[in-house]
Amino acid sequence: MSAETLEKGRVYFFYRPRVGRTEVDDLQDVQRLHMVLRPRGTDHFRVLVIGRKRLPAVEEAHERLWAAVVDVVEGDGLLREVLGPRTYETRTRGRRELPAARPAGDGVYIIARHDDHTHLAYELLHPQEPGDVQRQLNLERQASYIITVRNPRVPPPPGVGAGSGRRPEFPADLQARFGDRRFAPLDPPDFLDYEGADVVLIGVAGDPARELGVDLDSEAERLGVRDLFEELRLTRDRQLADPLEKGEWR
Repeated sequence: MSAETLEKGRVYFFYRPRVGRTEVDDLQDVQRLHMVLRPRGTDHFRVLVIGRKRLPAVEEAHERLWAAVVDVVEGDGLLREVLGPRTYETRTRGRRELPAARPAGDGVYIIARHDDHTHLAYELLHPQEPGDVQRQLNLERQASYIITVRNPRVPPPPGVGAGSGRRPEFPADLQARFGDRRFAPLDPPDFLDYEGADVVLIGVAGDPARELGVDLDSEAERLGVRDLFEELRLTRDRQLADPLEKGEWR
């Protein structure tokens, strides 16, 4: 049975180096992995942080990892601010520099209802040939995850917590979808429009077309996907371009 599409759009993956790191050699030098979802036909960006700094393994592993909505912004200008460099003061170490996030991949995604659960599936369009960056971040060419959202009024199970430190205030109609449950399907995707929303991703398949009956290739053609740097108006330099275009850490 084919899944029912609830939402589709563009997905971007960015990693942010650790504080004070200008060069990244491997995953240990990464502070956070961000997944950015942009629903089709909008300038609406949801920025999620992915637990353990990588996506869940798919196929036989069925790995579970949490993610959290840390920012919801309108317009690519605000997105650049969210992902840009930051400076902050600490009592013990003084001023600390947090480098800008660097693109690691982009593509198209769908959120779909399948039986009694929901899926987030994507197809990676860039880089053309995944490299070490994508392998360590578990960025597959295609992947599908069961995705559920956590009830903020019920204490979380061990290992799940809001990466933003915030508690989302869902409107009554969304909160009612939980009932007394700890988790509910991501139906509708509007849950992702609230900062602090926690979700759990379960890796289930590397072939969304076979599993869900969806055609992500056609979606990419309909969207008329452009170059990420042009689309988000990012300055193209080696430090930003190499991870996306060559799969090389910078």
